[in-house]
Amino acid sequence: MPSLRQASLLALWVLVTLTAVVGVAYARTRIPTDLNEFATQQDNVYYWADGTEMARVGPVDRQAMPLDRIPTSVQWAVLAAENASFYSDHGVSPKGIGRAVATMVTGGDTQGGSTITQQYVKNVYLNQNQTLSRKITEMFISVKLDQKMSKRQILDGYLNTAWFGRGTYGVQRAAKAYYGKDVSQLNAGEGAFLATLLKGAALYDPAISPANHQRAVARWKWVLDRMVKTGQLSRAERAAYTVFPEPKAPPKPAGLSGQTGYLVDTARAYVSAHGDISDARFDLGGYQIYTTFERPRVDALAEAVRHETAGLAPKARTADRNVRVGAASVATDGRIVALYGGPDYIEQGFDDANIAIVPVGTAYAPFVYAAGLRDGALLTRGAPRTPVTPDSVYDGDDKVPIRTPEGPYWSRDGTIVKSRNDGGKSWGRISLRQAVADSVNGPITQLGMDVGLDRVRKASVDAGLLPRGFGEQVPAFATGTGVTPSPIRVASAYGTFAAAGAHTDPYSVLKVTRDGQRVDIEQPAVTHPFTPKVAGEVDDALKDAVTGGTARRAVRAGGGLAGRTELAGKTGTAAGDLSAWYVGYPPRGARAAAVATSVAVFRLDPKTQELLPLTGTGGPSKATKEFGSTYPVDIWTRYVAAAG
Repeated sequence: MPSLRQASLLALWVLVTLTAVVGVAYARTRIPTDLNEFATQQDNVYYWADGTEMARVGPVDRQAMPLDRIPTSVQWAVLAAENASFYSDHGVSPKGIGRAVATMVTGGDTQGGSTITQQYVKNVYLNQNQTLSRKITEMFISVKLDQKMSKRQILDGYLNTAWFGRGTYGVQRAAKAYYGKDVSQLNAGEGAFLATLLKGAALYDPAISPANHQRAVARWKWVLDRMVKTGQLSRAERAAYTVFPEPKAPPKPAGLSGQTGYLVDTARAYVSAHGDISDARFDLGGYQIYTTFERPRVDALAEAVRHETAGLAPKARTADRNVRVGAASVATDGRIVALYGGPDYIEQGFDDANIAIVPVGTAYAPFVYAAGLRDGALLTRGAPRTPVTPDSVYDGDDKVPIRTPEGPYWSRDGTIVKSRNDGGKSWGRISLRQAVADSVNGPITQLGMDVGLDRVRKASVDAGLLPRGFGEQVPAFATGTGVTPSPIRVASAYGTFAAAGAHTDPYSVLKVTRDGQRVDIEQPAVTHPFTPKVAGEVDDALKDAVTGGTARRAVRAGGGLAGRTELAGKTGTAAGDLSAWYVGYPPRGARAAAVATSVAVFRLDPKTQELLPLTGTGGPSKATKEFGSTYPVDIWTRYVAAAG
């Protein structure tokens, strides 16, 4: 063991060496003379699948504002939230440095610790990379900048370059974006909200989600309380701010009208979820986003919806009010080639092609069928599972008791649950293939219980539905009750049957470039949840539905697809008539992937956001006992006839 003297000498040499290294690094660090890229902002450009330009989003919104025109209450709100010791520190916080360095060294995310000076240096001179070398450079420049510039100059620069979300850089444009005011007109409450956004606008902009709103209100209160604690707001002044100053809704860019805005939002969300580009960095612009969307298909889908819903008379019929349509076309290789999110992005910003509150109803039957074909049925507890085939026979009569391996299934009210067929029709003994084609609920419900609803759920997730959006696993689950996937996901999952059991998650971006260089974007992998045999048997039942089952309206004379016996599809009606669906696809071409398209029609109360029944929508000609609402199949037929 070394002596105390030796250990002390070693520690001294380590300290001297470390001091020398830090000193040399500090001496060599220079304050850059060129500003960061925010000074040369650009548009982000989106392209159609054929390479032609779809839309330009930007440029970044920034306007400098002298510090003496920014209210002191706004300045102190920012300092209270971000760096209360700003006027007394030397550009860095020793405690913050220790915390940040320790976190990075141990492999965690960078968090906290940055002073206003450090944030300004990062925004103006450096990049957003969360690395130890960048953090050290940031600290050295911050110390030197604190010696070169006054605190007011640094704060002025920070407030005019910080990112506040909604594409805005600087507090002046943020005031305009969130309150429609000049920053000089903001009060302490509004300033406290803008200070809240500095922690991350994606998490604190109330317009994005209810969760964001809740976080924003909580942090807004914290900022005001922090201002009191730091002595910059009296308790009497704080007491005046009890109501959260709601910012205005973000405006919709004019260039995103029609379906374009929905397409841009879908592609932007994919880049955010599958790339390594921060929201702040993306808002600086300069990216080229090449999407999977095919303009002829997008136009054809929008025209089909417009044409088929033109007869709605909301002034004359209550049932015609608040009708919504969501639709999507997804190729079997995962490309989202078209979607219909609503009548106009400027008028309705919410994308109904990606809505996940609408029950899929009896259009869920193919997934129950696929689960049975793949996993078999458990008819006796503890016994081997029994194979299920298209020719497996079930009781198709109405009001047949639903059974489990132990006996009848009892509901919570103490009665035996029985099947419910549309119209109360009894079909006698029928095969599962016919039950799927003719939407006979009883056999599908019993099959779900025989297979196991947990296995049914897994099979539908394997096919392409997201793990969320599944209700309680009771017998009605097999008929789509409580199952609420988006039209995009339903189309993608049906495409798995068209692709011989192979599945690729839906994606909307082919590639992203910047400055001529390709930016890494994760692409989905191909999975094989079903064998070609199982997928082919489901496909056969869906073809039967078109040629002689509930989907035969798709090939009736006058629909544009008369005689097309190779089409596959399925209607869907939800319990309580809360939605109507049609999902289908033409056959796969010799070279091109097949394209599955789903169309969902529903009514949504604009005040409560609750679903309303479709009963009576469109009058007798559009709501029949045979098909439920005919809007989905009519839209699908017109679209496929035009787009191929």
